[in-house]
Amino acid sequence: MMIHRRYHALLEVSNVLNSQREMDSLWQACMERIKDVVPWERAGVLLYVPEDDGFRFHALETAVPKRLLERDTLIPRVGSAVGWVYEHREIHVRPDLQHQQVFSEDRLYAEEGLGRMVNLPLLARGSCLGALNIGSVASGEPEVEVLEFLRQIATQVALAIENVQAYEQLNQMSRQLAKHNAYLTQEIKEGSNFGMLVGRSEPLRKVLAQIQAVATTSTTVLITGETGTGKELVARAIHESSLRRTKPFVRLNCAALPSGLVDSELFGHERGAFTGAVNRHQGRFELAHGGTLFLDEIGEMPLDVQAKLLRVLEDHVVNRVGGARSVRVDVRLIAATNVDLDEAVEKGRFRADLYYRLKVFPIGLPPLRDRKEDIPLLAQHYLQICQAKLNRPGLAFSETASARLARYDWPGNIRELQNVIERAAILAPTPLIEIDERLVVSSSRPIPNADRPLTLYAAERGLILRVLEEAGWRIYGPLGAATRLGMNPSTLRSRMKKMDLSRPTALPTLDSLPQS
Repeated sequence: MMIHRRYHALLEVSNVLNSQREMDSLWQACMERIKDVVPWERAGVLLYVPEDDGFRFHALETAVPKRLLERDTLIPRVGSAVGWVYEHREIHVRPDLQHQQVFSEDRLYAEEGLGRMVNLPLLARGSCLGALNIGSVASGEPEVEVLEFLRQIATQVALAIENVQAYEQLNQMSRQLAKHNAYLTQEIKEGSNFGMLVGRSEPLRKVLAQIQAVATTSTTVLITGETGTGKELVARAIHESSLRRTKPFVRLNCAALPSGLVDSELFGHERGAFTGAVNRHQGRFELAHGGTLFLDEIGEMPLDVQAKLLRVLEDHVVNRVGGARSVRVDVRLIAATNVDLDEAVEKGRFRADLYYRLKVFPIGLPPLRDRKEDIPLLAQHYLQICQAKLNRPGLAFSETASARLARYDWPGNIRELQNVIERAAILAPTPLIEIDERLVVSSSRPIPNADRPLTLYAAERGLILRVLEEAGWRIYGPLGAATRLGMNPSTLRSRMKKMDLSRPTALPTLDSLPQS
């Protein structure tokens, strides 16, 4: 009768193990079947972790009132029972834990009230994955038939674990490939636009020389410049000219995510680390391993994340949110900002130690108004892109359009130039392109405080305020401030909030003006 129960239990265990794809469900289903044949109060699976040279509980079930060895506990290989089983690949039994404790963990098992512990190697295809532990309050040598039954169970568990690990690796690779595909798709959409690098002006030549000098190194680069000057394009150019060009180029806009998600997106998280974390998530550092990580708008990064980023730059390891172990990464970091980090450091919004760690090789990008001679070449470059994009060959600028483009100050820089040209090409009824004068009205206002230099923050605030006033405080639409500045509307709203810019409570309307 007992032999029949063992055979039936083994068959059920085999069926259950072959149908599971997750460790937790696999383990719970397995333990219920084992208990029908072998009574136990503690059962666990420990898998070997090479980087820690020890074993962690990946599954654990106990019925003892006092638990001292919890799930995720690390047991060193040297001096432990699981280490002995791992090295000798044989079963080890301690029949009387209360009176004889052989290995390092036996004292804790005895304090839990166990009388006997059986450790079995998890052997699969010639390798040992770890150990299966079966402990009971009762003491004494187990029957030979019981050990044979547990040995067969351990073999089935080992094969099932190997299958689950392979399944998880495939899922992880699939998710990683999907993310890389998303990045590549985005790069195809945006990466083909290297307009920033078009031109012959001296300021651009200096930038190109800096790119060439730093590209072949692994030095951290900090790119500064106004909104729309092409900071990401310079980062891509550095990556494409480096030895890492065949590896991923991964980016993260620090201002585009809520502060609570930047940590998870940058460093990743483990399943169950927080509400909604149903799967392990690789962060941008892991995705960029071997390649380049571009952190845009790094001045918007929360202070607590800045501290973790500094540690990664110094130690080259990341810790996933909710994770117990570190992951080594090889990443070249390029950061960009359009805010004055010196001022941010003074006001306590940015860590000084991180700032100096990033500012190893700074590259300052000139605004478009300082490279006016490049505007005709840039305009023609973007017009060619529009011809292909809109399937309208033969487009050309009128003389009036070319003159307006050359005179305008371009507060939104290259991004604004691109937007204006694309809109003009869409609206043009003939191949001859005209430029709406309302979009390119050069400001004749005097620069405030012209007797002393402005900080980057003050200059940016003044520019945004002026464009908002010119747009009637309209943010969205083709004539809105966001379009004029070449910015995303949500980014503009974020800037307005940080700079304490808000629409006046009572702007005059046409109806409120005196009638002549």
